[in-house]
Amino acid sequence: MSQPDPVLGVNGELPRGENKRQVVEEMFDRVAPGYDRMNRIISLGLDTRWRNRTLEALRLAPAARVLDLACGTGDFCVDLTASGYRAVGADFSAGMLKATRTSAPLVRVDAAALAYPAESFDAVVCGFALRNFVDLVQVFAEVARVLRPGGRFAALDAAVPESYLARAGNTVWFRGVVPVLGRVLSRDPEAYRYLPASTAYLPESEALINLLVDSGFTNVEHTTMTIGSVQLLTGTRS
Repeated sequence: MSQPDPVLGVNGELPRGENKRQVVEEMFDRVAPGYDRMNRIISLGLDTRWRNRTLEALRLAPAARVLDLACGTGDFCVDLTASGYRAVGADFSAGMLKATRTSAPLVRVDAAALAYPAESFDAVVCGFALRNFVDLVQVFAEVARVLRPGGRFAALDAAVPESYLARAGNTVWFRGVVPVLGRVLSRDPEAYRYLPASTAYLPESEALINLLVDSGFTNVEHTTMTIGSVQLLTGTRS
């Protein structure tokens, strides 16, 4: 009898509902110490470029107050602070917050129930976390609530390229090479089987746009980078 994968289960199925919440939290707690190094390797060092593109898309005024939602070890917080913005980080993984590299204030909180008053922020950013949320509708509603009118939201995440060749290359790298790297370099190889597979949680781009519009956002845009393997979703709080 096969042993259950602590992340994907006996048959490799993705966790759902409250089980997903627990599995994802425990997984990020475990991988936190080596997460930054693995990110640099998996992204081939392009993650800095993607974050810079995201901050440019926000078009923020100087000293804007920005929430980094699902901040992890604080990459976005570091970039925001260096750009002169007032960053605040939020994540539900205690392990990630413990491994942080930022001086920005951090709060451990669930993205579906943010512990901030309404209209607290000028912008919200979210890096590679949409697929890890249990209830994306509720998360978008909370983002809208804590943003001031006219505030900006930008979410960066993985995507599956549309062209055949790009999709084939993406599959070889993320479904083939990344799990091997996770097995060789990480203390938690199961996590690096989950992360490529978790793109299946993400709605199609049109559905993502509609979810954001339904949550009270205007000027919603969806773009892709790096031959379609990364997507950027932006919108303005109405």
